[in-house]
Amino acid sequence: MRSLRNLLRRRGQTREDADDLVQEAFLRLHTFLAEGKEVRHPAAFLARTALNLAVDAHRRDVREHRDQFVSESIESLPILDLAPTPEEIFSAENRLQQMKDTLDRKVSPRTRQVFFLHRLEGFTHEEIAERMNMSVRTVEKHIARAITVVWIERKRE
Repeated sequence: MRSLRNLLRRRGQTREDADDLVQEAFLRLHTFLAEGKEVRHPAAFLARTALNLAVDAHRRDVREHRDQFVSESIESLPILDLAPTPEEIFSAENRLQQMKDTLDRKVSPRTRQVFFLHRLEGFTHEEIAERMNMSVRTVEKHIARAITVVWIERKRE
């Protein structure tokens, strides 16, 4: 049973779907035998039955989801503008300026620089450590200190 489930998993089935297919295959074997039919190689029968059931399930899923796709050309579809609104941009810029002001007052310039390299520039801890000639652990401490200061300041607001 485990090898049959593993076979189905290798063929792309989820654990739950594989279990269901194995159970259905055993049920079909039992029904087949109950009808008085002979099965020379039960393991092969189960494997073939489970694989066939998996193919049938896949075909059924494709048929059921076929109508979810749009047949229109992509050029005729409306395009959503996912850009932030001017109000969202203004609000984000204000929050960023408040964060910069808070960090200017409450942490060292080095901590501020490490924090902004990570959060605004997207540098990894390792890249910052190499760039600023410090250990990764020190970078982590600077970032944690800056996050704590910003968090405390936002709580006060």
